[in-house]
Amino acid sequence: MSDTPPSGPPGTTQLHGWLDRIKAGDLSAREEMLRAFCGQLEALAHRMLRRFPAVARWEQTGDVLQNALLRLERALRAVRPDSVRGFLGLAAEQMRRELVDLARHYRGPLGLGANHATWRAEAGACGPPPEPADGSDPEDLVRWLDLHEGVASLPAQERELVGLVLYHGMTQEQAGEVLGISERTVQRHWKAALLKLRSRLGESEG
Repeated sequence: MSDTPPSGPPGTTQLHGWLDRIKAGDLSAREEMLRAFCGQLEALAHRMLRRFPAVARWEQTGDVLQNALLRLERALRAVRPDSVRGFLGLAAEQMRRELVDLARHYRGPLGLGANHATWRAEAGACGPPPEPADGSDPEDLVRWLDLHEGVASLPAQERELVGLVLYHGMTQEQAGEVLGISERTVQRHWKAALLKLRSRLGESEG
């Protein structure tokens, strides 16, 4: 599968052209690039916000996106994505960091962040974790946040695979096509990632 998203958005060559212009000090290139990817980035922010119910109750997609774009702009000064897929992955990572920070902010003693769920993954699970549900146990919220932080600590390919499923809402099969890896490799990386996340959450395989 091509790294260019559907519906005719920019490809890697055009992305690199914008990045080169931005590095050279052409501020208009940043605006052109963000306008070109606006639809995809907004949709990504909306999907990811649904995974962070402690934030969704208090923040709108546009606000999360704006703050994540500021993080993305800083990240692009140090990292040059080698593909559109890499650019969108970097954007997703900045959104995840913004959402984790906001979730921690809202989980105060008054329970603003109490809307949560813990993902108890099964080794053979083939779809995204279930949608979060309401609750009031602050210990579960800590575990829920720990899950999202654990995703960031995974090895690169496992992290990208879990990110595509968890944040982009893909199936394992779709994620494997995007990553250009076989079904067997997808299953191996998926199981390894779940074992690491389960260990981080203090859960046994059984």
